[in-house]
Amino acid sequence: MNTTRLAGLGLAAVLSCTGALLFCVGTPAEADTADLTFSTDRTAVMPGSTVELTMTLTNTQSTEIRFVYQTIRPTWGTERQADLKYALVSCEAGGSACQDTDRLGLDYAVPLAPGASRTVTLTYRVAPDSACGRTLGFSSYLYYEYGSGLFSTSDTYGSPEVRVDCPAPH
Repeated sequence: MNTTRLAGLGLAAVLSCTGALLFCVGTPAEADTADLTFSTDRTAVMPGSTVELTMTLTNTQSTEIRFVYQTIRPTWGTERQADLKYALVSCEAGGSACQDTDRLGLDYAVPLAPGASRTVTLTYRVAPDSACGRTLGFSSYLYYEYGSGLFSTSDTYGSPEVRVDCPAPH
């Protein structure tokens, strides 16, 4: 094989490896993920009582989050329980009442610096005439942008389930 041909093959190999490395390096959206965590103040409630659902968004990115869109709705299993009755009674975001309870979770103050957190607390009341022996759970879709809007990520998260217990017989 002559040296010209070897040089050409060597150059092609170097260019191929360089291209492969460029396309294999993940974007910051793939390297970092947002943390949306849920907690409840109890794992079981009785009909007529309340449960607090707390959502905390923590910016685990290396740049600030500039835009957040979030929805929250009952899980499919919760919606299928027609005799489970409950209602939202309050929403608090960062110590203040939520602005728009139809768009729950959108009250995170932005920009959100790397490492900072924001919290939204929803209080639900299970109706006194609700069926017991059921479970209450929620699903949340979260989308946010960071890196001056160059990157975005989204995911779906689930809350812990809360049992609706039957009152003890007298």
